[in-house]
Amino acid sequence: MTAVGDGDDRSDTASGRFGQPTDGMQEEVGPTTAATRPATDGGEVIADGGSVASETDVGDATEADAETGMLGGAPDDQEMPLTEHIEEMIKRLLAVIVVMAGVSILVFPIADELINFLWYSFLPGEPADCVGGGGDACPRVYHPLGLVIARLKVASLAGLIVALPVFVYQTYLFMRPGLYPNERRYYLASVPTSLVLALVGVAFAYFLILPLIFTYFLFYSQDVAEIAFGLGETFDLIMLMMGLFAVIFQIPLFIMLAIMMGVTTREWLADRRLLFWLAFGGIAFLFSPDPTGMAPIIVALTMVALFEMTLALLRWTGR
Repeated sequence: MTAVGDGDDRSDTASGRFGQPTDGMQEEVGPTTAATRPATDGGEVIADGGSVASETDVGDATEADAETGMLGGAPDDQEMPLTEHIEEMIKRLLAVIVVMAGVSILVFPIADELINFLWYSFLPGEPADCVGGGGDACPRVYHPLGLVIARLKVASLAGLIVALPVFVYQTYLFMRPGLYPNERRYYLASVPTSLVLALVGVAFAYFLILPLIFTYFLFYSQDVAEIAFGLGETFDLIMLMMGLFAVIFQIPLFIMLAIMMGVTTREWLADRRLLFWLAFGGIAFLFSPDPTGMAPIIVALTMVALFEMTLALLRWTGR
C-alpha cells in the first residue's frame, strides 16, 4: 500500500479542477451559472442549481422574447430631463387643440342648421312654427350672446369628436420611446377604434338618452307649469350629453389597452369594482347639469354597464 501524504493533497490543488494542469497558475472556482459555463459537447448548458437546459431551449426562449419585443428593453427608451418631458407633452396637447379648433372653425358657418337639426330632433315642432313666438318647444334666447354661444358649442362638439382619436395618437407618440413593439401595435390599433367608439357614444346619446330626457322634461311638470326652453340652457344639456357619451364610450378601449400593455389586470379591476362604481356616480353627477337627477343617473348606469361588459368580455376571452 502506498500512503497518501501531504504532498498528494497539495498536488490536487496545483493541478487545477478535474486534474487538468494549470502550468503553475491557480484558478478561483465559484458557483457556475448558465451565463458563465460554456456549452458541453452535447449542446447542453448547466443552469443554476445544476439543472440542464439544451441550447435549443435557450434559443427558443430568446426568439420568443424577441418576437414580443421584451428582449433588451424598449428599443427607443432613453432618459430625458423632466423639462424636456413637459415640453414634449405640451407640444402634443397643442396639436390636439389645433385640430379641435380647426374643425370647429370649419363647422361654425353651418352651426345654425345644426342647431335647428338637433333642437327639433328632440323637441316637437318645426322652425317655421316659431316665427312670431310660436309653441312651447321653441328656443328662447335670454342672453345677448346666447345664439353665438350656442353656435360655438355646436362647432366645439364636432371638434371634440374629431380630436379624440388625435388625442389617442398624440399620447402614443409621447409614450412611444418607452413602448415595446407589441405595445406599439396595440396603441396604434386604438386610434381608429377611438373614433368609432366616439361616434357610437354620440349616436347612443342622440337616439336613446336625449329623447328619453326631453320626453321626461315635457311631461313631468306640464300640469303645474308652462314649460319654456331657453336656447343656452337646453344646448348646454344637449352638447354635454353628446360630448360626455363620446368620452364615456372610450372606457372599454382604455380598459383593454391597459390590460394588453400589462398596466393592470382584469382581476385587479374586478376586485375594486365598487370603487369604480362610486367614481362613475361622482363624475356623472358632477358633469350632468340636470336638477331632476335623471340625466346623472342614466350617465352613471351607462358607465357602470360599459365597465362590467368590458370585464365580462375579457373574462370570456380568457384575458
